[in-house]
Amino acid sequence: MKSHKILNDPVYGFITIPGELIFTIIDHPYFQRLRRIKQLGLTDFVYPGALHTRFHHAIGAMHLMRITLDNLRHKGIEISNDEYEAAMVAILLHDIGHGPFSHALEFSLLKNTPHEDLSLLVLEKLNEQLQGRLNLAIKIFKGAYERNFFNQLVSSQLDIDRLDYLQRDCFFTGVSEGTIGADRIIKMMDIKDDQLVVEEKGLYSIENFLSARRLMYWQVYLHKTTVSAEKMMINLINRGIELMGSGHTLYGTEELLLFLGNRFSLEDLRKDHDLLEKFMTLDDLDIWGAIKMWKNEKDYVIRNISNMFLTRNLFKINLRNEAFTEKELNIEKNKSLKKLQIPEIDHHYFFNHGTISNHAYLNKEQILILTKKGQIIDVAQAADLPNIKAMSKIVKKHYICQAKNLTL
Repeated sequence: MKSHKILNDPVYGFITIPGELIFTIIDHPYFQRLRRIKQLGLTDFVYPGALHTRFHHAIGAMHLMRITLDNLRHKGIEISNDEYEAAMVAILLHDIGHGPFSHALEFSLLKNTPHEDLSLLVLEKLNEQLQGRLNLAIKIFKGAYERNFFNQLVSSQLDIDRLDYLQRDCFFTGVSEGTIGADRIIKMMDIKDDQLVVEEKGLYSIENFLSARRLMYWQVYLHKTTVSAEKMMINLINRGIELMGSGHTLYGTEELLLFLGNRFSLEDLRKDHDLLEKFMTLDDLDIWGAIKMWKNEKDYVIRNISNMFLTRNLFKINLRNEAFTEKELNIEKNKSLKKLQIPEIDHHYFFNHGTISNHAYLNKEQILILTKKGQIIDVAQAADLPNIKAMSKIVKKHYICQAKNLTL
């Protein structure tokens, strides 16, 4: 049967597709599109191996969810077959709303639309096509199901999503310091008072998980070169939107030009099924195909940034702990303007400054430890090291990134 096909995953080995419904979802064009969206966007400019996709991640997360549910059943937690399947569907589709380059362009191609909101809309549309078979998965995804721990497995500070992406991103980037003991964490999971908890003997694995996540953010997800490349990509798309809005003709796929030329919102996609269908064909290849055509554009902004991507001539970035003063920013702006010799009105496409932040642990979204005495306490309280408490502090870094040169 097709529903019992086996995939060979580089991180976990053989993964079995567990049923006909899940196979139908994986086979759907919406899901197959995830093969063409890289998990880490532009991070391969830093780590050449980071070429894995959202498809990889979704399948891996489904696999870990299955192992987790089997483990909970083994511990005596009652989980019906409907709940079992719905939890796997919810985690399988948790990122289905991501557009090209995932987080980098999350608010560029659609107006004020987080990918989670679009994922829910796509879940609802798939549910219509599947005659209501995703009703329970949608409840779990929204946190509207009465058994709250299912939603915690899909979205929390210790969810299946994070357990997969940390292992997978660590594997493909080669950043071994980010390794986590996901197998042990899953085996230590339990349910107490309808809450996801971790047995006390798994405490050190949780400490390592939080430390690894913090390290991966600074070393991979918020690496300064990745930040620079993402700003360039946002500037490129914004310039495309500006040109299309002023009547300029650009080359690109029909779908990409549609979303560059119109500031659609989630509500527009909700009302117009054809519009949603068009958005759900967009992927990284639309952008890269446009970049290869835009390298010869008359407009010097879009031409230069496109050529910079193709030659890896990325913006120079200065990242530091202290905020830049107005005086420092003005000095850098003036130096950049003088060097680039471009109109000041276009300077923001080649000069950016801002802040990035990271916190490994949020106290308001607790990871709960089940002590040997049966008490439930926060991991920061249970840990015998002060580093967990320190990880709840938001760490900010400040940057200036700017083009090194232009070809006018």
